[in-house]
Amino acid sequence: MKIYKKETVQFVNAPIEECWAFFSNPRNLQKITPDDMGFQITDFDNKPMYAGQIIQYKVSPLLGLKLSWMTEISFVKDHSYFVDEQRFGPYALWHHKHFFEATESGTKMTDIVHYALPLGFLGQLLNVLVVDNKLKEIFDYRHVKIEEMFNSK
Repeated sequence: MKIYKKETVQFVNAPIEECWAFFSNPRNLQKITPDDMGFQITDFDNKPMYAGQIIQYKVSPLLGLKLSWMTEISFVKDHSYFVDEQRFGPYALWHHKHFFEATESGTKMTDIVHYALPLGFLGQLLNVLVVDNKLKEIFDYRHVKIEEMFNSK
């Protein structure tokens, strides 16, 4: 199985407490996800983030096709990092680390995603043709939205 990695870093002009409050709340994920993804939370216990928390979504990454996705928050260290991992969904592997670091001017946020696709060689081809570009598009969109929400105040 081929494993891919995406890493992004963004500086936010807000204190770490504000960043943590926003990004550790799954309800805010829809605000930074492109509309064409059809992102919708279908099950969430509305509790502050904790290890073992399950969140279920519907997403439409391609051609309006609705897919179910279940993630588990596997690790949390308040105001420092959290990890979400796919338990059911379109990937063979999805491991997403979110790091938060206080800086003199705000917060440095780092996202590191390791992912793999099913279907062997076909999955690798699909990554080259579609998935890699789609993930780049999603993370670019998030970068712009975060800039608008936090850095243009």
